[in-house]
Amino acid sequence: MTDLKSTDPEIMRAIKDEIDRERYNLQLIASENHASKAVLEAQGCVMTNKYAEGYPHKRYYGGCQFVDIAEDLAIERAKKLFKCEHVNVQPHSGSQANMAVYFSVLRVGSKILSMELSHGGHLSHGSPVSFSGKLYKVYHYGVSKETEMLDYDEIMRIARDVNPDLIVCGYSAYPRIVNFEAFSEIANEVDAYLMSDIAHIAGLVVAGVHPTPIPYSDFTTTTTHKTLRGPRGGMIVCMEKYANAIDKAVFPCIQGGPFMHAIAAKAVCFKEALTDEFKEYAKQIVKNSKKLAEILMDNGFDLVSGGTDNHLILVDLRNKNITGREAEIALQEAGITLNKNTVPFDEQKPWITSGIRIGTPSVTTRGMKEKEMELIAEFITRVIENIDDRNVRKKVREEVIELCEQFPLYEELNY
Repeated sequence: MTDLKSTDPEIMRAIKDEIDRERYNLQLIASENHASKAVLEAQGCVMTNKYAEGYPHKRYYGGCQFVDIAEDLAIERAKKLFKCEHVNVQPHSGSQANMAVYFSVLRVGSKILSMELSHGGHLSHGSPVSFSGKLYKVYHYGVSKETEMLDYDEIMRIARDVNPDLIVCGYSAYPRIVNFEAFSEIANEVDAYLMSDIAHIAGLVVAGVHPTPIPYSDFTTTTTHKTLRGPRGGMIVCMEKYANAIDKAVFPCIQGGPFMHAIAAKAVCFKEALTDEFKEYAKQIVKNSKKLAEILMDNGFDLVSGGTDNHLILVDLRNKNITGREAEIALQEAGITLNKNTVPFDEQKPWITSGIRIGTPSVTTRGMKEKEMELIAEFITRVIENIDDRNVRKKVREEVIELCEQFPLYEELNY
């Protein structure tokens, strides 16, 4: 990156500092990962220069013969990976993928039934501050107060009462297996479309460690940068009968030129996800998550739903008498990056929260396993239980650096 260094040393320094942050901190944000060098190289390639409005072999610009190859490969690999009929790889993000689905089959004022944001839903599923909440009439379901898990009978009751046009299943902070077949039965009962947003669990789904929504959903949306370990972006999977409507909803309805460099990087990540190595990686994510949850519970932490089945853990800190914000700040100082998060029936404001969300994809990418999860759980415990002791945070920070050095990251990126 010698040209960048001479042209814009301030940006060069910010990039270098970010590499060091990722190298020497434990990244436990459930929606983040470390993309491979191959993905990074594709993301930074000259295809960023090319306008390619339209779809492969049906473009509005000339000179698309090579970016067509990249998008064809991305589509072909995604179909194989998800075992699906149609794929659109052009959405710039998961929210735009969701927007395209809504625009393809709903009208302004149509009714959507989705998870309450504070129970683990997502902004694009109907939050009042999102386009989805502004354009559609949104109703919500949540988790059971007793089990803190989805209650499918209750969701069926709400669906019959609301009679929605579309039901959304898929979550940003739900630590349990989702029963997509049950959601399909609910959608069929009320004659609603079913959209499954698997942005968080897509890598687990394609590796076979979480059930797939594909046979049960009219539409499946995802990001490509979380457990799939690809570039930042989105995609849509659907039945063939919806292919034309989805493609038109993406372009020309909500997007113009696709990011062809990002699509090339998506193709790379899909190829990586088709390997046996990726399947073992996804299995290890869940093993690590379960071990981390086990030790945290042994150390007296309350976990929402009493554990985890996937890549994330939601910790309710109310029994520790601290807020999620306080925990996030203290842990960051100790070299542990995670995020404050609302818990079901949270009484704190969204910028404060009563919980923290912990994810294992990034540390698993580094090669860490159950033994390291035990260490990480102990780090978190020491910081939280000594929340006002900066000496404890300093000592944990030193131990975090020592652990990170045992699992090097991006050694080849020596800027």
